[in-house]
Amino acid sequence: MKQKKLMLLGGIRYLLPVIKAAHEQGYFVITADYLPDNIAHKYSDKYVNVSIIDKEAVLRVAKEEQIDGIMSFGVDPGVVSASYVQNQLGLPSFGPFESVEILQNKDRFRAFLTKNGFNVPWAFGFGSKDEAWTSRDKFSYPLIVKPTDSAGSKGCTRVDSELQLKYAIEYAFKYTISGHIIIEEFLEKRGCSSDTDSYAENGQLKFVSFSAQRFDVSAVNPYTPSAYSWPSTFTTEEEKYLTSEIQRLITLLGMKTSVFNIETRVGINNKPYIMELTPRGGGNRLCEMLRYATGVDMITAITRAIVGDNPGDIEQKPYNGHWAEIILHADTDGEFVGLEIDPALPAEVVEEDLWVKTGDHVHGFEAANDAIGTLVLRFENETDLEKAIENQSLWLKVVTK
Repeated sequence: MKQKKLMLLGGIRYLLPVIKAAHEQGYFVITADYLPDNIAHKYSDKYVNVSIIDKEAVLRVAKEEQIDGIMSFGVDPGVVSASYVQNQLGLPSFGPFESVEILQNKDRFRAFLTKNGFNVPWAFGFGSKDEAWTSRDKFSYPLIVKPTDSAGSKGCTRVDSELQLKYAIEYAFKYTISGHIIIEEFLEKRGCSSDTDSYAENGQLKFVSFSAQRFDVSAVNPYTPSAYSWPSTFTTEEEKYLTSEIQRLITLLGMKTSVFNIETRVGINNKPYIMELTPRGGGNRLCEMLRYATGVDMITAITRAIVGDNPGDIEQKPYNGHWAEIILHADTDGEFVGLEIDPALPAEVVEEDLWVKTGDHVHGFEAANDAIGTLVLRFENETDLEKAIENQSLWLKVVTK
């Protein structure tokens, strides 16, 4: 029997568990991007140098390699190209290419939500700095400015007055790939927002999760997530409503089988909102965290499904305790000295995954790629978890000089 070939777009470390799962299934793994030194290429069976945002180039390579499946797990810029190849070659797909394009473009996504009666903040898309600036009379504050197509919170700024707007527009255009940004209402949230992964098979949600997404207000970019915890701060009723709306959205778009990274929040107006939904595993090891917390293995399931094999049974399961993932990061640029964790912390340190060594240069936390590792923690109760998250500086120190 011919060995199946899985093509993964990107080369970041969040692909390593996907490569591991693929090898456990006996698949041949091809990783592809334009950076040959990226870590994932050291673990794949073959590396191909191609721009993952050039969908025709990716299609050409996919044909040459005679692949059985393709995805862009944890790598947002490659999702459109992966979907394009899936649909052009008749491979197992996330769903229609047109639907994936909507999901991957923030202003088109907001327009789709509005048209179909979802709760949605006001939003405007712009293709030039001048157009965005001269439209400022349309806006109310606070608002958020961000590229329509960047990942990892790059280029995002909260703006509380017109005095800050011009800088925010310049900053967003610095990180856009397509040359478009979106300016939208900043929804003041009640409790924590959620950014976590869920799984649908043949258009039906099989596993849904909601997290409590946390931020470091003292970071260079305070809108880059610095920690996650499970369960969420939503009520049961809010989670039920959001689950129903996520299913409605997946159905309207004709989506099929995928891990979906989904961002949601509840506003101070008590309305729940779907902020983003994209057919890929999230960064920051979210699928791995959910495997720790529930035993549900979405990584193996989607790896099998995307090459046409039976993914196995995925079903809703409860959390085994209270879980937190800390995104380790430095406060400022400098030389990494070490990591200090107070042994009195009332949690089990399930995993300490450090990506730098003593003497390495590290950056202040401006975007997700400035992270230097993760901590996986399990708490026995919500009180201990919340206290640890709120007082992180008392028990955790990233030492630099």
